[in-house]
Amino acid sequence: MTELGHPTSYEDSIRDYMGSAVHRIHDLVMERTGRRLPDDFDDVFHSRVFEAFRRDLLPVPGVADVLDKLTADEVPYCLASSGSHERIRVALRTTGLDDRFGEDRIFSSQDVGRGKPAPDLFLHAAAVMGVAPERCAVVEDSPLGVRAAVAAGMDVYGFTAMTPPAKLAGATALFGVMSELPELLAGG
Repeated sequence: MTELGHPTSYEDSIRDYMGSAVHRIHDLVMERTGRRLPDDFDDVFHSRVFEAFRRDLLPVPGVADVLDKLTADEVPYCLASSGSHERIRVALRTTGLDDRFGEDRIFSSQDVGRGKPAPDLFLHAAAVMGVAPERCAVVEDSPLGVRAAVAAGMDVYGFTAMTPPAKLAGATALFGVMSELPELLAGG
């Protein structure tokens, strides 16, 4: 964004864009500056993100263990992301988690009209999974995602590894390492 003449700090990115669909970036830039981003913005942005993913992305420590426990306990789970289906697949392949998420367990903001902070994505995922919203637990690391989960009437567990706890206000509970999540989900 800064490169394009829209000075943006790391903190600005977390606050305004983390957890949102790419259209939100376009909308906010237009709203704030009255100017459109270049026509090739999405392609350049995704190219850089995918390159960085392939080079640097690692699974969150302990996430495979959490998914193993959910599977063993026969708890249905899915992935609901503001990222595109392509971005989600690149991330899952790169981290070696792709075998844990079949296409029937992957939901993108591309599947709904409005991405986070609107509740649409989470409500869509719950409906397809056949789980009532009030019985869903969402794990979120973005302020927009927490807002979306709360708006959907779901419990939300704020993951603070990258995001300051204060930015995840409204979460049901906060945790900093994945090994803490199973106990939180169990209510203890």
